[in-house]
Amino acid sequence: MVGAGSFGTAIALLLERAGRRTTLLCRTSEQMKTILDAGENVRYLPGVSIPQALKVRTLGAREDQFHRSDMIFLAVPSKGLGEALAEIERQGVADTAGIVSLAKGLVSPHGTPPTVALERSFGAERSACVGGPAHAREMVETGAGLVCASHSEPLAHRVAETFQSAGVVCEVSNDPVGVELAGVAKNAAAVAVGATRAQGLNAAGMAAADIFLEVLSLAELSGGEARTFVGRGGTGDLVATALAPTSRNRSAGELLAQGVPAADIPGRLGQAVEALETVRLLARAIRQTGLEAPVTSALARLIDGSMPLDEWVELVRAKQPPPARFGSPATWWARMRAWFRPRLHSAQR
Repeated sequence: MVGAGSFGTAIALLLERAGRRTTLLCRTSEQMKTILDAGENVRYLPGVSIPQALKVRTLGAREDQFHRSDMIFLAVPSKGLGEALAEIERQGVADTAGIVSLAKGLVSPHGTPPTVALERSFGAERSACVGGPAHAREMVETGAGLVCASHSEPLAHRVAETFQSAGVVCEVSNDPVGVELAGVAKNAAAVAVGATRAQGLNAAGMAAADIFLEVLSLAELSGGEARTFVGRGGTGDLVATALAPTSRNRSAGELLAQGVPAADIPGRLGQAVEALETVRLLARAIRQTGLEAPVTSALARLIDGSMPLDEWVELVRAKQPPPARFGSPATWWARMRAWFRPRLHSAQR
């Protein structure tokens, strides 16, 4: 497990609970020493004991850290994913090892989904991601609803079965880009909800819905599926984040609404807020495809300080979604496909 934040620590505990020999790799030797001395991750997951069977080490302390690993989980912010991949490639890894991203962000500078970056380095058959509603503390205490997605069916099932052995529900998906972009949409929507909630719950709901639709358009253009967005990795994760008392993303949006500059928010919350960087990359990625994303783009401007809060709220409240295309050829063909599909399947049987 590369990364000893709250989520990485929680996943490492689940892996050890599942009977897997697990090593939690910290970013610095100071972080490693603090965890070992306290017997828990005091900063990110206080009160949850680290079992002796779970090894805690520093990333890069040894040159053979990954040689015998059959799965490597990356719980680093997406902006640090490239550095983590470079370290793994430098040290070398077994040809059969699966590489699993836990990030819910995009890779700079082009807003690349993490599994796309993994597949470029290790191939599609060895790359996967994990999403879903998974509040770190609750995950180790009462469970979660994870989703493992990969273009490799054996790898997706192997990861899911590992979590299931730890008593955690884990769905298997063949839509990694959809799962990742749904997670990105969830984080962006949570920031938008926080920034808008003081102006009314209706406005907050409108902002979240519009961002989900805009990111869904990007996902579908990239091969993602709408079903993923309305599943546990999308709307399920959004509900968990919106309701969590300690949600960093919603809290970041609330601080933005109070006039706190984005650069000061991580210090105020005591943790990194990946969505503050991800929204900018997301808006750029959508814009580069030629799609329209007025709400996501406006949220990026709210974060960088170039859009006042009252203009953001006005845009959210006044935006009129495009109307349905009644009787359009596309709708007609969709109805025809829906009519023929079950009849064709019946004929084949």
